[in-house]
Amino acid sequence: MIAHLSDSVGRPRFLCDAMLGSLARWLRFFGYDALFLQPGPEDSLLADLARDEGRWLLTRDRELAAAGPRSMLIRSTTLDDQLAEVFQRLGLRPGATLENARCGECNGVLEDVTREEVAGVAPPYVLKTASRFRRCVGCGRVYWPGSHGGRIIRRMRSVVERLG
Repeated sequence: MIAHLSDSVGRPRFLCDAMLGSLARWLRFFGYDALFLQPGPEDSLLADLARDEGRWLLTRDRELAAAGPRSMLIRSTTLDDQLAEVFQRLGLRPGATLENARCGECNGVLEDVTREEVAGVAPPYVLKTASRFRRCVGCGRVYWPGSHGGRIIRRMRSVVERLG
C-alpha cells in the first residue's frame, strides 16, 4: 500500500481527468488536494501519475476508470451531483467552509498574509475593507472575503446538505 494516499490531515488526494476541471476546482474549495492537468496527458500517464502519487483518479472515461484500484468512474453530469457522488462513494463529510481551501487555480496551499504584504496586488477598496487575506504559496494568487465567497459557501452548503 502506498503511504501517501492522503494529505497530512488524512484527506484523500485526487487527480481529475481532462473532462473534470470544474470538479477539481471545487474539490480544492472544499480543501482537497485535487490535481487537474491541462492539457491532459495520455490515459496511461494519467493512471501512472495517480498511482505513483497515491491519488484517486476521477474520470468520466470508462476505460480509464478500469486502469486501477483507486480509479472512480464519475457517472454524474452536473457539478453538484459530481461532488456529492465523490463524497458519498468515499464516505467523506466535508464542511461548507473555505477555511481549508486550496488555490482554485493551481491547487497550492493558501497562507494567511498581512494587508501590507498584498498592498500592490489587492485593489485599494479591498485593502481598506477586507478582514483577511490569503496567498497561494504556489502561484501567488491573492484571496480575500468577498461576494464570490458567499456564493461559493452557498453552493458548498447545498452539496453538504445532500449528504445527510
